[in-house]
Amino acid sequence: MKHRILILGAGYAGAYVAGNLARRLSPKDTKITVVNAVPDFVQRMRLHQLAAGRAIEAPQLADVFAGTGIRLCLARVTAVDPERRVVTVADTDSGDCELGYDTLVYALGSHGDVEAVPGVAEHAFDVAARPSALRLRERLDTLDGRGDGRSVVVVGDGLTGIETATEIAESRSGLSVALIARGELGARLSAGARGHLRQACDRLGVTVLEHTLVEAVEATRVLCADGTVLASDATVWTAGFAVNPIAAAGGLEVTPNGQIVVDRTMRSLSHPNVYAIGDSAYAIGDNGRPLPMSCASAGYTGRQAIEAIVGRLTGRAIANTKLVYTYNHISLGRRDGILQTVDDEGQAKQKYQGGRKPARIKAGILKMALWATSHPTYGLPKRKHRLAAAPDATAGKALV
Repeated sequence: MKHRILILGAGYAGAYVAGNLARRLSPKDTKITVVNAVPDFVQRMRLHQLAAGRAIEAPQLADVFAGTGIRLCLARVTAVDPERRVVTVADTDSGDCELGYDTLVYALGSHGDVEAVPGVAEHAFDVAARPSALRLRERLDTLDGRGDGRSVVVVGDGLTGIETATEIAESRSGLSVALIARGELGARLSAGARGHLRQACDRLGVTVLEHTLVEAVEATRVLCADGTVLASDATVWTAGFAVNPIAAAGGLEVTPNGQIVVDRTMRSLSHPNVYAIGDSAYAIGDNGRPLPMSCASAGYTGRQAIEAIVGRLTGRAIANTKLVYTYNHISLGRRDGILQTVDDEGQAKQKYQGGRKPARIKAGILKMALWATSHPTYGLPKRKHRLAAAPDATAGKALV
């Protein structure tokens, strides 16, 4: 019987792992299935650009996985039962059904934390998913058509908030854009990088409110804890991300925010036939600190999971890949950016790069990430390994 590998999610992490496992494991011994709720690949790192009005490619996953031997199941994951080794999915055509697995790769990622503050879920937009980014785009189109003076308020000064505010300000010059920062703007950056960021906001006309806490969001305004009230024709919420509660509901060991706790090989501490990667995983980096939710972490955790799964299925030694976080790369519109390196403690180094060169590098990274996803089995030598011989009669389903 073939060893069944089930991968939940086809974002940057899930698609990457699926393609590499298909290349490195023999199709005679393994069956790889990817479950994804939508038929296209979502370039999450570019959703703020999509919202601002840019044309963003969305390759069809059926085309991405064509010829790889990977089976694509378009359905929404509704439950995980790691004791029975089944996943429940909702298919619009056939209703709920169960998919069995021998090895599960959990890569459902994260979404905007719209429950954190009253009114966000009802009145705010976010750029954590393609449908919500497109809704924001439609709203901005409407505001643009009404002339100057319409206001957009972006809440959250993390990388997503900064990129969203500057992209909208540059692409929609007729709109007034404000960015609300809980602390100092760019607090995680070096002093020089913070200065560059402030200059970019000034150049683009972004009004920055620092040390400001949002208490509630209403249809046409944002209410702050210090009494400040901001008129807002479109409020964009980027202040935090949350993970899907399915893992916790299924009994997997998770952190308080729902991330699956994994060992150095991305294997669940509570259920060893489950691997978690990307934003879904609570993984400790080589510096002893948890890896942040980011595309870079998706790549590193994905590579480690690939090595672990291939190693355990073939009886080979498992290589430890790097688990690091070395820089923040921030786009400030199309022609400006910041490359901020960080040290082993996760603190910003004094040296940084700002201007057109980091913007070009960031654009190259985005292009490379799309290409790699569109060619999921490229980049590794073909090594079709046989599964390791099962040590006993039950090990065929318990190799991981």
